[in-house]
Amino acid sequence: MSLSQKIAGELPFLRRYARALSGSQVRGDAIVKETLEKALGDEALKKSLEGGREALYRVFHLVLDERGMQAQASSNTDAKEQSALAKLSAMTDQTRQALLLTTVEGFNTAQAAQIMGIGADAVDQLNRAAIAQIDAEQRTSVLVIEDEPMILMQLEDLVLSLGHEISGTATTKSEAIQSVKENQPGLILADIQLADGSSGLDAVKDIMEIAEVPVVFITAYPERLLTGDRVEPTYLVTKPFREDTVKASISQALFFG
Repeated sequence: MSLSQKIAGELPFLRRYARALSGSQVRGDAIVKETLEKALGDEALKKSLEGGREALYRVFHLVLDERGMQAQASSNTDAKEQSALAKLSAMTDQTRQALLLTTVEGFNTAQAAQIMGIGADAVDQLNRAAIAQIDAEQRTSVLVIEDEPMILMQLEDLVLSLGHEISGTATTKSEAIQSVKENQPGLILADIQLADGSSGLDAVKDIMEIAEVPVVFITAYPERLLTGDRVEPTYLVTKPFREDTVKASISQALFFG
């Protein structure tokens, strides 16, 4: 397999990480683009990418160290984006980096330490701080859109264990829209493929016309929604999922939402 093929296979997941970290598809994808440009323009960095996924994320973090995650608000920046930028500038990025690397991206502590350029003990400390932040997160109500009964029950239990409430559940697009009309949630967990063949993406698109609410999507095929070629989800969890991954994604969505 060529280097370009190796990188192409990892790009969807790097986009997922960058979007969750920045709270924006546009900002996240822009940093991924900078990462590729930097790596391909430097022979030493390009050669390092032979080391695989961990090496690619390390180059991404080198770009973060150089340019910072905080983008500057422009005259075209909307209120939601300005709020996200303000929150980013008010906290330490490393806490969220460590959490996302070890939960959503599946790196172990030693790998996350290498990627971030810090010690393994520091990663553990950052993760403990992140968990404390999740536990102290503002409580909200959650709509769960999922057509598989066992997964639906698992997600309900997880939401309740975090101290949130369930505003409703839905297995189809029409049920989801009706639930939002009756009880507007503060967060949505949405499967992509629903019971009647309808799409969770379409359901959320219609929901956004009546209520603006943060969404975490859940899918067995994340690479299909992380192409960077169109408007795509910012928060994406891969099936089968770990509960810690869902917790981390909920935390990020509420942080920016």
